[in-house]
Amino acid sequence: MSDPYQSPTTAASPEEMPTSNLGDQAGVRMLLPVGRSGWAIAAGYLGLLSLALFPAPLAFITSILAIQDINKSKRTGNRKHGMGRAFFGLLMGTIGSILLIKFILNGFKF
Repeated sequence: MSDPYQSPTTAASPEEMPTSNLGDQAGVRMLLPVGRSGWAIAAGYLGLLSLALFPAPLAFITSILAIQDINKSKRTGNRKHGMGRAFFGLLMGTIGSILLIKFILNGFKF
């Protein structure tokens, strides 16, 4: 009969346990902003706000910084996600900036 107070011999030590990065799990990334570039998160929100026209140039600039950050992280091995948010911010920032320039050139009239 085995001793019930003895620690199990099949338990893995912490060094043997597999490590998992939350940013590598697609389901978690859908719900939480883990494993994403902070610039990409900012670009996505500024892209939404660029519909008000004034934050559009900020969305454009932030998106470029996000794309650079994501590409740099691929080279270093610490891969970040968020390219979709960065492209969305770039697209909305570009459209909003063009509309803002037209708005200013028309004397603040649509």
